Amino acid sequence: MHYIHIHNKSNHPQEFEVHGWNDNKNIVVKADETTSLAAPDKTTGAIIALHDGHEGEQAEITKDGWMGNDTFDISVIVGAGGNMTIQQVGDNSTRKGYPTFMQDLRAAWARADGNLKNKLKGVVHLDGHGIPTRIDAPKSNKDLENWVRTFAEGKVYIGIGVWGGNAGDAGDNAQSSAAHGSKDLLLTYNDGDASPASEPHLAHRVQAAVVEHRTPPPKADSTVHADGPGIILANRGKTETKFFFFPNYWNGNGTAGANFDKPSTSIAVKPGETHFVSLPASFKGRVQRGTLQPATWAEFQLSADNDHGAHGDISLEQGCDGAATIASTDGSKVEGGFTTVDIVARAPAAAKQKRQDGVECIASTVGNWMGGPNKAAIDYLNKEVGQHRAYITGGTGTPDIASRNQRLEVVFY
Repeated sequence: MHYIHIHNKSNHPQEFEVHGWNDNKNIVVKADETTSLAAPDKTTGAIIALHDGHEGEQAEITKDGWMGNDTFDISVIVGAGGNMTIQQVGDNSTRKGYPTFMQDLRAAWARADGNLKNKLKGVVHLDGHGIPTRIDAPKSNKDLENWVRTFAEGKVYIGIGVWGGNAGDAGDNAQSSAAHGSKDLLLTYNDGDASPASEPHLAHRVQAAVVEHRTPPPKADSTVHADGPGIILANRGKTETKFFFFPNYWNGNGTAGANFDKPSTSIAVKPGETHFVSLPASFKGRVQRGTLQPATWAEFQLSADNDHGAHGDISLEQGCDGAATIASTDGSKVEGGFTTVDIVARAPAAAKQKRQDGVECIASTVGNWMGGPNKAAIDYLNKEVGQHRAYITGGTGTPDIASRNQRLEVVFY
């Protein structure tokens, strides 16, 4: 199942008219919050921003459409009063929309002469200071359509396009290009710039010093045969869990591009069991429970450029769905992370977020497509876990767990 994540970057609640999902019922997304709608493959519909009850900019979406790809665009054919973008989660190259449409519309209005303003009277709606607040449907007024094209051509869908024998406008038609497969979608709305928040650059951070802990790392089951690069993975939880390994999209000097939708492998582990997961020495990324966020991340690389050893840490920057530890296996007895099994249950309500699968988790401390940083989560995790055990908001102070044999042990509780 895929989802459409509707993020409202504005400072006020925003109502959206929904067609094709959510039983065709409208939704209201609170300021700086995100609402996620289930969007199965082969479904189609639209999400339309409402302005004083009038339809405005909209995202027109088909899931798993042409050749198995999502197709979507941002359209102002029925009106506009705000800014909207849409893209596949984690793939900025698929972004559609005009993040500053209304700002550029107002600038164009300020440049317009009296004759043009008279032509557009009644279809460009103004506030008490003469500043446009919304427009009617360009598809129904050729003068309005032509004017909007002077500043928005090729950036959003403006006219009717290819329909009923009409060849449409080339700039409009280009908006319907296919994306890359079928994935979760991120729709961002704002009165100001509707560009989505920057993708998190999260991955292993190589530190100069290794912190030695007094508590020895969890022991792997004696029956587990570990040979070559990889992760000894233990499930100390109460239910069978499927763990997913996500390689980074790219790797830089101490940073990396987080991968949210393309795991390379997975393994189901029963309670109390430990398994060895063999991985290529080139692997740099993370392992987590399931594929959804928020989640606790065990970040690692198996062959660092400087010493060709494994290095890892526990990160709570994308949230926390339970405790986890990461430890060396080369006899150096270093360990990071924490074992507080009720870490989520004891968290204050303001620090929590219900995941798409209904599981209650601690929200992200740095923010992502679902919203900004959660201060209550930051405060709680700093108090209960601390930066000396896991990354909470990036920076320094979290131990680098190194293992010369290119193997680490990760335990989820």
